[in-house]
Amino acid sequence: MTDVIEARALTKRVGHATLVDAIDLRVAAGEIVAIVGPNGAGKSTLLRLLSGDLRPTQGEVHLKQRNIRTYRPRELALNRAMLSQHIHVTFPFTVEEIVLMGAGDRGAQDAAPLVDAALHEVGLEGFRARQLPTLSGGEQQRAHFARVLVQLACGEAAHGPGLLLLDEPTSSLDLRHQIDLVEAARRRAANGTAVVAIVHDLNLAIRLADRLVVLRHGKLVADGSRHDVVTDSMIRDIFEIDAVIGRADDGVPYLLPQSMRAANAASFSPPAS
Repeated sequence: MTDVIEARALTKRVGHATLVDAIDLRVAAGEIVAIVGPNGAGKSTLLRLLSGDLRPTQGEVHLKQRNIRTYRPRELALNRAMLSQHIHVTFPFTVEEIVLMGAGDRGAQDAAPLVDAALHEVGLEGFRARQLPTLSGGEQQRAHFARVLVQLACGEAAHGPGLLLLDEPTSSLDLRHQIDLVEAARRRAANGTAVVAIVHDLNLAIRLADRLVVLRHGKLVADGSRHDVVTDSMIRDIFEIDAVIGRADDGVPYLLPQSMRAANAASFSPPAS
């Protein structure tokens, strides 16, 4: 398969802190990769580097075999779409206007079928005239996801399968809409889109992606299939919890967290009574 995105020795430093440390990563067309790790591991920084929104201190990102720094903004938007973790809109745009923004300079009439399809996919057909700030957090997140789907569709119509980047896309969604988003991402991958998503919920990450990338302290510490990466030792070492690992009927692993680990538990002695 052709690599859609490739990171080469990607490094980002801010002052004396190294947020991302010499990461090599390739994602092929039609592949879904979930980036997981504890808070502060460098996940969002890595995604912003892959998107071209953040310039690396060292290393390079190649999008479709071309250095991402050589893309003009509009050209970049047509080859990769990103749903950021925090998007604040206070101006009273309607849901339909927000979703239409994903079409860029494409005319509203021309983009109307894409907007309709995206609103249907996220279950917001009846919300198109609502002002975005009046919606719940989850509804706003779904509206922004619809906007990103329109952007992706416009770009792929012109340039073929591209890159979909998702930063904590399910953080405000209920269980049903989490599954809806996972299925939407899988449909895009089935059509050749490369999908890279940051997911804090390990069970959702395992369900979304066949391949997991694990970060800790800015370093890539594991990269492989969910069957190979999800182990007792990985969960214990990276997330500092104990968990029971089971298998669903389709063979996909799942986790049942059991207890927090305390590094000094063994040396702790209760005070004498």
